[in-house]
Formats: sequence, structure tokens, C-alpha cells
Amino acid sequence: MLKKLLLIAMLSSLPFAAVHAQDDLLNQEPQITITHDGEATYYEYRVGGQLKEIKVVPVIGEPYYLVPKGESGDLIRVGEPTVLTPKWILFRW
Repeated sequence: MLKKLLLIAMLSSLPFAAVHAQDDLLNQEPQITITHDGEATYYEYRVGGQLKEIKVVPVIGEPYYLVPKGESGDLIRVGEPTVLTPKWILFRW
């Protein structure tokens, strides 16, 4: 009887473990690497080790984004971010 109860308890917890693992894959936060050179600041966004986009903030001019195009590794320029990151403003002066 005890073995049956343990088996039922283990089997009933499997769906919860699968849902939790799936949530971890969907809710991964991007790793952001910031680099500087004389002309711009680069914010490199990676999710799961894969490059998702690069935000380029030039010294003069508007920021823009470089997004990988397909499997070729080419980058295309876009005006809006493609990676959703929290951008809360807590204080503004």
C-alpha cells in the first residue's frame, strides 16, 4: 500500500516539473554585455547563449538596433528593440 501511494505521489508531481521546466525556458532573462569604443556604446543581448540583438548608442545621433537575420549571421538595422526587457522607471528628475 505504501509503495502504491509513493508511486502515485511521484507520478502526480511529474506534470508540475514539466511545466516548471517549460516556464524556465520561456522566461529566460537576457544576458547583457556592454562595450564602449570612441564612437558608440554597444549593448549585446543574449538569451540562452544566442545573440538576439545589439543596441548601438552612438555619441552623436539616435540609438538603433542590429538584429541577426536568419542563420547566416548577417545583421540588419532596425529602429525598435526585438528583445523584451523590463524597462521600469523608478525615479525621474
